[in-house]
Amino acid sequence: MKGYRKIIHIDMDAFYAAVEQRDRPELRGKPVIVGGDPRKRGVVAACSYEARRFGIHSAMPGKIALARCPHAVFLRPRMAVYRRVSAEIREIFHEYTDQVEPLSLDEAFLDVTVNKKGNPSATCIAECIRRDIRTRTGLTASAGISFNKFLAKVASDENKPDGITVVPPHAADSFIGRLPIRKFHGVGKVTEEKMLAMGIRTGADLRRISRVELARRFGKAGNYFYDIAHGQDHRPVNADRMRKSISREITFSEDIEGRDRLTAVLRELADRLEILVRKHAVRGMTLTIKVRFSDFLCITRSVTLDRPIISAETMTIQAGLLLDAADVGEKRVRLLGMGISNFEIRDPSGIHRQLHLPFSAAYCDTPAGCGRPPVA
Repeated sequence: MKGYRKIIHIDMDAFYAAVEQRDRPELRGKPVIVGGDPRKRGVVAACSYEARRFGIHSAMPGKIALARCPHAVFLRPRMAVYRRVSAEIREIFHEYTDQVEPLSLDEAFLDVTVNKKGNPSATCIAECIRRDIRTRTGLTASAGISFNKFLAKVASDENKPDGITVVPPHAADSFIGRLPIRKFHGVGKVTEEKMLAMGIRTGADLRRISRVELARRFGKAGNYFYDIAHGQDHRPVNADRMRKSISREITFSEDIEGRDRLTAVLRELADRLEILVRKHAVRGMTLTIKVRFSDFLCITRSVTLDRPIISAETMTIQAGLLLDAADVGEKRVRLLGMGISNFEIRDPSGIHRQLHLPFSAAYCDTPAGCGRPPVA
């Protein structure tokens, strides 16, 4: 990939569940689900590949997971253990490069264009990192290698678990062309349905649509979709990246109304958000809800507590109070969102402080900085 950046995306395989199976050999080969108690409205945070064969996935209500796999082993998350293992893995990354951008406890981007080993092969480095992870932690990781972040991240999911996929510049068009549209970052359920209605099923279909038409149909996101369909993404690996907020939102296929229905959606959002908060090991002090009505009027309401907001129960209670304060009444709602921000961080002096950030950052539709990959 001469003249191009060399980007690796490392993604641990079923990380939480794999750690549990490593530490408890009797669980190996069994369907393991890490999350809340399924009898108490718990949600799946992670699951082993044995459990995935039953159609179980993260953010699924525990009661549904239990119904699909009654003999599954349910375990409460051990976040301190996962953070410790994650730190071991990041130490391995830094033996090869300091250009490391963690995305969560179990995945990261690495720029190895220039690296500490002086190795010109990104593929060789990725294999060495996977070997080191297996040797030191007993866990497996999958890797994607390409000349930009979008392609590297998609590639890492191609041969899971314990696989590696390389997308060199000359193969990018064919790789993107055969990708199902749901594989594109930023294409959620609603956007996928809209694209399918337009006859867009793969990257090749998306590439046939003009930038102007995509912008007309999808707004700012249209430019992003056009760029990645053409293999253009020059976002750098940002070693100083700090997560600003974590959020989830739901756009309804049909507008809804009524306090009970909105509360039920808030509970679902809170369950999803708790999974993300624990996965990313963040401690946010501010909770915000976002409501978009049928007439497209959009409002937000926030509350800042004197302690970190972590549990779904706390989120649901506070979000309900914010919903009351918003005086939603009987207006029909087309979108409901919930976010955590104002993260507690530690400065060099060891003193904790809060980072105050606007809610809008939590709902950015597209990653910033898409464009052409740098060519020598």
